[in-house]
Formats: sequence, structure tokens, C-alpha cells
Amino acid sequence: QVQLVESGGGLVQAGGSLRLSCVASGRLFSVYAMGWFRQAPGKERDFVAAISQMGITSNYTDSVKGRFTISRDNAKRTVYLQLNRLKPEDTAVCSCGADPKHSNIIRGDVGLWGQGTLVTVSS
Repeated sequence: QVQLVESGGGLVQAGGSLRLSCVASGRLFSVYAMGWFRQAPGKERDFVAAISQMGITSNYTDSVKGRFTISRDNAKRTVYLQLNRLKPEDTAVCSCGADPKHSNIIRGDVGLWGQGTLVTVSS
């Protein structure tokens, strides 16, 4: 099993950028597809982005396409989410997740979760 720890959240003005990181503590990181999700207070957790085990295939929800980029560095056991052109509606707790099946990440049916990092975008 792998443990996930997110970092990089913070307070930023609308139009600004943040880079989130999710570090896996366990071995065999490359066997997991990875994803990012976000949850605003009082709302359901939403899928944001997914990336396959070797980083060949990426998926994004429509609202972040062209603004967010997911990437991974298997040697560092880390997945990243670059958030550009941030909007106030992006404010949420962002969590990473891992699952052996890429399709499970897209569906939000993941086996492992991190605890999240808060992204706050001011207007």
C-alpha cells in the first residue's frame, strides 16, 4: 500500500497560480494511476484530473481544461497539479487519490486518498 501527502495549497488572488504536490511514501508508485479531486464546503467531492501509470494519458473535467495540468515523476513518487488562471469558484480542499485502474480514478472510485490541501482564491 501507499500513503499520500498533499502540499502546496494556500491563498491566492483570482488569476494567480499554485502548484500542488502529492508525495507517495510507499514503493511501487508507478503501478497506480493518480488523480486530483476537490471539495468545497457543503458540496460533493468532484473529479478534477487523472493521469495514467506512465503519464501517457491524462483526463480533465471540463471546467479546468486549459488552466490545470496534471503530471507525475515516478522516480520521485510524486504527482503534481499546476493550477493557472485561478477563479474564486476553484476554492476547495484538494485531495489526491490512487488506484491501480485508471478508469476508477475517472469515476472517483479510488482505493487510496490523501488528507487534502486547501486552495483559497480571493476575488
